[in-house]
Amino acid sequence: MIQRVYIDTSVVGGIYDIEFDVFTKMFFDKTFRGEISLMISDLLEEELINAPADIKTFFKTLPPKQLEYIKLTKDAINLAELYLTEKVVGETSRADCRHIALATINKADVLVSWNFKHIVNLKRIRGYNSVNLREGLHTLEIRSPKELMEYEN
Repeated sequence: MIQRVYIDTSVVGGIYDIEFDVFTKMFFDKTFRGEISLMISDLLEEELINAPADIKTFFKTLPPKQLEYIKLTKDAINLAELYLTEKVVGETSRADCRHIALATINKADVLVSWNFKHIVNLKRIRGYNSVNLREGLHTLEIRSPKELMEYEN
């Protein structure tokens, strides 16, 4: 079964970031080989509008058959607001909360991000999942692209 992986903007940007490029390329190679399906939100596409041209060009090369497009809904907005109300993160992280909410509501197998401050952070993950459980939603796996790599002996 192919994993459904929600990605945020940091993952796409990681392709040309010297700190993250090696593992980002390995992650996207799995997409090009058809090993994972990427969940792409309209929020991600909106955030990419102001991205450098090379990042936008790379994004357009992703194989359409491996992409699942999802839209920001009222339910996702409301869930994101709950994360803020519960102070999982501060008000300036509203977009990050919306990514988490979209992945949760659309039942992503995992959300992948390079955002260690507001997303891939144990304290934050516990906070998001605490709200999810209280609201009767599933818990969300949140990892960096590096954590999705499989190493052979």
